[in-house]
Amino acid sequence: MLRLITDFDGPIVDVSNRYYRVYLDCLAETQREGQPVRKLALAEFWDMKRARVPETEIAIFSGLDAAQSLEFAQKRRQTIHTLPYLIYDRPAQGAVETLEKVQRAGVDLTVMTMRRVRELDEAFTRCNLGQFFPENRRYCLPNDYVKTGDVKDKPLLMARALAELPPASELWMVGDTEADMIAAKTHGVKVIGVLCGIRDRTQLEMHQPDLIANNLSEAVEMILGSS
Repeated sequence: MLRLITDFDGPIVDVSNRYYRVYLDCLAETQREGQPVRKLALAEFWDMKRARVPETEIAIFSGLDAAQSLEFAQKRRQTIHTLPYLIYDRPAQGAVETLEKVQRAGVDLTVMTMRRVRELDEAFTRCNLGQFFPENRRYCLPNDYVKTGDVKDKPLLMARALAELPPASELWMVGDTEADMIAAKTHGVKVIGVLCGIRDRTQLEMHQPDLIANNLSEAVEMILGSS
């Protein structure tokens, strides 16, 4: 049996509009009255995020001072994963069609995400994505989970999945961050990094995925072609 474990944000859902909206709102909330700021365009902002430019640097680049940049970063951290902003997430281009193709091919499909249950359920319901992942193929965080950091938490989630899921003759992980690469490599799982998410090629290559693809569709082509 061929199994595909996929991250959610990035490969399946485009989060760039959510991140950009939070950036604009936190910038407006931190800006002093009459203070000139430079609002980055979405493309420019997203390029900086994908290159892992720190939030404080993005704030200063946008016209805030050093003290404000710390306030901005804190506001952003408190806001980015809250339910009011999750409505800006949309299925990534071609992702639904790719998931349908994976189902038709008889691949065992599992989602593994640092979202909490309520955050994953929101997207599953609003975007009609739950149909692809039965309850026993959903690996996410409990609503009351206190995160220690994705690169620590995701390998733990992978360990749980590998202990609970039926054996597979071939196993692949698809993800868009260093947490995905580390989770897979920690447990000897082959991993494809995708460029449609929150890390650029330079960032992904630092963590040496087995392959790099432009998106989930391309990753699935690689997996099906190799099996």
